[in-house]
Amino acid sequence: MTYSMHKLVAELTRDEGLRLTTYRCAAAKLTIGIGRNLDDVGISGSEARLFGCDTPTQALAHVKRHGVTKRQAESLFANDIVGCERDLDRRLPWWRSLDDVRQRVLLNMCFNLGINGLVGFRNTLRMVERREYEDAAANMLKSLWARQVGARAQRLSAMMRTGKDAR
Repeated sequence: MTYSMHKLVAELTRDEGLRLTTYRCAAAKLTIGIGRNLDDVGISGSEARLFGCDTPTQALAHVKRHGVTKRQAESLFANDIVGCERDLDRRLPWWRSLDDVRQRVLLNMCFNLGINGLVGFRNTLRMVERREYEDAAANMLKSLWARQVGARAQRLSAMMRTGKDAR
């Protein structure tokens, strides 16, 4: 890992927020904790034990009824980051050759959009892979995603363009 995990966690926590009860995100997905999409990601078998449950189905029902603790939310969050890394390694293996800041931009977008949503940014990703950061940053802001997430897209675009942390 070449990126700052500490900075990524702070950025994603700022962008996603922390909610200990379920809510519907902007995409109408059932969500909890720090951006855990329960509709698409759910709760895995190993995560079910966090909630004292034997199966993912039982754990999901428990979470819907009772919510999560801060510690449980942080455990789900850590697993989601690992999942994003794995997805990026599988679909965009060149992402590891980027600098720290730009790796975090792709991780943040993957976390927010899912890997399938991120790879839909074909032109932008091609520009990033070619190190055409100014064009990639501008292209990010032309998307529906940018209109939906507002300030988050502005920050990530600036980070992509400059290779520096956003303020």
